Amino acid sequence: MSPLIPLFSWREKDRGAEKLYGAIVAQARLPVFYQGFGVPDTLEGRFVVLSLNLFAVLHRLKADGAETRDLAQELMEQFTADMETVFRELGVGDLGIPTKMRRLAASNAALLQGYEIALESGDGALASTIAAALPLEGPAAEAASRHLAYYLNGLIRRLDSEPLSILQSGEIKFPEIDLEFR
Repeated sequence: MSPLIPLFSWREKDRGAEKLYGAIVAQARLPVFYQGFGVPDTLEGRFVVLSLNLFAVLHRLKADGAETRDLAQELMEQFTADMETVFRELGVGDLGIPTKMRRLAASNAALLQGYEIALESGDGALASTIAAALPLEGPAAEAASRHLAYYLNGLIRRLDSEPLSILQSGEIKFPEIDLEFR
């Protein structure tokens, strides 16, 4: 065994978090969220769908406590790096990035905390919290948020039954998306 292996062990961890984050992003890009659920296919709409999927995984990791703290942290680092890339692609300059990232971090933390509180309060509260985050108003926001709340609850149930080792390896099996949940 090489004496350098401990120096490079962090790379294996990063790959798991990177792979897991990549799967979350791929799920958030599925057309069903935008064509079937009615979420606007905009930067803001995609951010909400991404944050819901990220929340579900973080919620599952939080249930395992200290054992998954590093993975959750690495996942958030992947998210932060991804958002910085998005800002740069949108033309935000180097001097503006720190300010935008601080605002994003604060709003994302509040959004994730809001989802956590709403999840504990029931389906109505969850749908209302999601509706408030969506770049929609009125009946369109209500309809999309009901679909997303139903999806999120199914995803959380699915992740709760997922062995931790699967998530740690960067694998995730998302549930089938059912448009007919009424």
